Amino acid sequence: MDKLRTFFGGKNSLRAASLILIVTLFISNILGVIRDHFLTQKIPTDILSAYYAAFRIPDLVFNVLILGAISAAFIPVFSSLLTKNKTQEAWKVASSIINIALILLIVFCLILWLLMPQIIPFFVPGFEETKKQLTISLGRILLISPIFFGLSYIFGAILNSFKRFIVYSLAPLVYNLSIILGTLFFADRFGVWGVVWSVVAGAFLHMLIQLPIALNLGFRWQRIIDFKNSQVRRIGILMLPRAIGLGANQILLFIFTIIASTLSGYSVAIYNLADNIQTMPMVVFGTSFAVAIFPTLSEAYAKKDIQNFSRYIIKTMRSIIFFLVPIVAGVILLRAQIVRLILGSGHFGWEQTIETADTLAYFALSLVFTSLIPLLARAFYAFHNTKTPTIVTVATVIISAILGKILSSSMGVAGLALAFSIGSFLNALVLYIILRTKILLDEKNLFWFFTKVIIASFIMAVALQEGKFIAALFVNMQRFWGVLTQTTIAIVIALIIYFLLAWIFSLEEIGTLKVIFTRFTGRSIDEEKEPGR
Repeated sequence: MDKLRTFFGGKNSLRAASLILIVTLFISNILGVIRDHFLTQKIPTDILSAYYAAFRIPDLVFNVLILGAISAAFIPVFSSLLTKNKTQEAWKVASSIINIALILLIVFCLILWLLMPQIIPFFVPGFEETKKQLTISLGRILLISPIFFGLSYIFGAILNSFKRFIVYSLAPLVYNLSIILGTLFFADRFGVWGVVWSVVAGAFLHMLIQLPIALNLGFRWQRIIDFKNSQVRRIGILMLPRAIGLGANQILLFIFTIIASTLSGYSVAIYNLADNIQTMPMVVFGTSFAVAIFPTLSEAYAKKDIQNFSRYIIKTMRSIIFFLVPIVAGVILLRAQIVRLILGSGHFGWEQTIETADTLAYFALSLVFTSLIPLLARAFYAFHNTKTPTIVTVATVIISAILGKILSSSMGVAGLALAFSIGSFLNALVLYIILRTKILLDEKNLFWFFTKVIIASFIMAVALQEGKFIAALFVNMQRFWGVLTQTTIAIVIALIIYFLLAWIFSLEEIGTLKVIFTRFTGRSIDEEKEPGR
């Protein structure tokens, strides 16, 4: 029992945290792929459009009221208090934030529940009346989930601040498993209603799994709302710009939903399904690194250790680029195979498959940039600067919205994905340009590293394409197993070529694979040490 408690509640190093998040987020996203597979199999695609549209308002509530406070404000402030050994004050701040969050979430969700019939028709103008009514009903049920997620993400932020990542990283797995099981056992009998209630159950479990570790760390709920506390006020000040930025991203999704609803009966579903597929590598190799490094960045800034701060940024950027550039090439070249394997069954027909594959290709262009944005933004958050990422986000959201309207008129839903990718590129580029004016970055190192990755990825892409065509000659491409065999062969060839070239080019990131191997084979490795220790 003690070993289990130590495993789930023990402190993790930066390297261990990154590995834990990569592995669990990978598993979570695999579960997300399985979730979408069963959704497209059991729920008609036009009904899925209503299902995904119903998420827009609950997601807006959560992102604006909670995610901004957690990602940009709570962790830096809470971590700073822990660093200064002000533990009791930290727990008071945590209770105040939880109580404020609960009140805001419940009030806003009740108001939106009442206003849902007036709001939904506005942003799904292309839906027929019965579909609008279905979206309203589904949206009202889904308004329960932000309340559970609000508490869950605060508990998760506490775990992150103490550098406890295992249970935090297991929460998304529980959430996706809930939806999968709900779809499998209830979709045939209750249709989409069984799915939305499994979403609510998953949100509750997402919260519940993190609570025991937070309690073990010393958290005790206190009936307190202390607006006079300077740290509570600071969280409010820091979260406001981030909330605006996240609100802008949600508004972009609203705009894209409005546009997609007028294109076809299933365009909203296609946009979301393609987005879910491209999100997988971004979350695994982008968000995971950014989440793992954030407490360390906040701690480095609190100690005024700018040299290590810069070193962590460059090292994490290299890791993201190393993994994501070849994945971009692979997703584009294997887009049809990926969509056929994941979604091509049940109610999901060939026309939807082709349109989703085209949309996925344009989404893939954004992968490197959407993966760098969380890291670059968190660099500013560690400086307690939430205004700069917010201004950049709002500006690029406006550009993406305008481009989405223009491009979708000729390209359909794929035009929305291209608009998103252009906006993501501009967002990452501007954040990097501003960041380099604040800290010294080893750009020469980064440039030559990026050049080597591009060369290796290009050669890998050529090998993948040839392997794909050769494999197709020996399998039945009209069958699932034929497509799976072709895709597997192409991916294996690509991985061998890419990692061989990485070894030839002496890229230090190849050592990450050694870390993963040694972790899973049980061999011990040295924990990452800071210079001078």
